[in-house]
Amino acid sequence: MDSPAKMSQYFLGIAFLGIGLWAWNEKGVLSNISSITDLGGFDPVWLFLVVGGVMFILGFAGCIGALRENTFLLKFFSVFLGIIFFLELTAGVLAFVFKDWIKDQLYFFINNNIRAYRDDIDLQNLIDFTQEYWQCCGAFGADDWNLNIYFNCTDSNASRERCGVPFSCCTKDPAEDVINTQCGYDARQKPEVDQQIVIYTKGCVPQFEKWLQDNLTIVAGIFIGIALLQIFGICLAQNLVSDIEAVRASW
Repeated sequence: MDSPAKMSQYFLGIAFLGIGLWAWNEKGVLSNISSITDLGGFDPVWLFLVVGGVMFILGFAGCIGALRENTFLLKFFSVFLGIIFFLELTAGVLAFVFKDWIKDQLYFFINNNIRAYRDDIDLQNLIDFTQEYWQCCGAFGADDWNLNIYFNCTDSNASRERCGVPFSCCTKDPAEDVINTQCGYDARQKPEVDQQIVIYTKGCVPQFEKWLQDNLTIVAGIFIGIALLQIFGICLAQNLVSDIEAVRASW
């Protein structure tokens, strides 16, 4: 991984951090830091901040270390990249060994975010994208939306969305150019046979499993490619450290 690549990683990290901070500023989080913990579900902005932060640290250490021939920064780059590689490897092994536990955690994670669906626009967009992309509804079925105060079927729920689902659960008509955001109203009050006509009845967890099985080769190829790039970066940095130390030893 040469200096231009590390430089681009550095600036890309800054861009991700900038997007994350801008999103938080738009939502008023920066003016009220305590609100970070108020959201019951997952805030997608964290993805930009964590990924951006990691890319910034790696890019800075690798780029400045190579340009200034700073062995400390280059060693830090190698160790940090090695830790990330080890964590990825560990996560992959654990996910394979504890598949049922991972499925339970995924179910819990999705349902927890279903409860917070209306609390954050970024989370809402993420859930809508997931349900539209995988043509699913809820974690294991449309009835999981009973967990949300606006969509549950209880008699005390005065919301117009009562016993419904978000529009992203609705089956799409190719002839329609405009999205009908009310298509999910009262959908779960219909018999199950009629529900299958208007909404997706399969859950997102089994649909994700199916997608993973169908695209296993591509997913494995991407992870192997990322792992090889990380190993290459570690080896290149270590090789550069050895060259610098060898030159300094000859002085």
